[in-house]
Amino acid sequence: MRFVTLGPSGNNHEMVTRKYIKLRGLDAEVILIDDFFEGLEMLRSDAADFLLQVAVHPDCASVVARGHFEFGVHVVDTFISPSKDLAVITRKDVERPTALALQPATEAYADLSAWPEKIAVSSIMRIAEGLLSGKYESGLTTLEFAQKHPDKLRVDITVKSLDDPWIVFGKKRVANGEPVIWPDSPVLDQF
Repeated sequence: MRFVTLGPSGNNHEMVTRKYIKLRGLDAEVILIDDFFEGLEMLRSDAADFLLQVAVHPDCASVVARGHFEFGVHVVDTFISPSKDLAVITRKDVERPTALALQPATEAYADLSAWPEKIAVSSIMRIAEGLLSGKYESGLTTLEFAQKHPDKLRVDITVKSLDDPWIVFGKKRVANGEPVIWPDSPVLDQF
């Protein structure tokens, strides 16, 4: 079994996909891609069996629609999972940064008004790579990345993990005209 999700390695998509596979008790390989539409094509061509995507990703609505109408791929499962703690991280050699690299879905996670220029990047791990290479002054990426490089990076703002909705796509439709609901969901205690 092969699950495809957004790379590069070390990001939330990889972490959550591996947790999902473990919790489902599956023996599955994780394939990392740079583009969800590439993943849809992999499902259509049988190069992968399932695709996992966070529902807050900017491409999510298009993946759901194009997956169904163009690729014959459907939503087959959903769940909630915390992500990694994030942080606004700045290179130590930059005293007053003016530009911030961020994945667009994370823009509302903190007050980013101190950075007048925002640079959209496809993945929080690409931001991390760009910080180390000198491409970006500041970036919103994983807190653990700054902790691994304390000699080069400083933490300006810590952003605690939030519980994100996640979607699993597959080739065999499961809804068949009726809602698919978790019958013993923990939310029932709140009703």
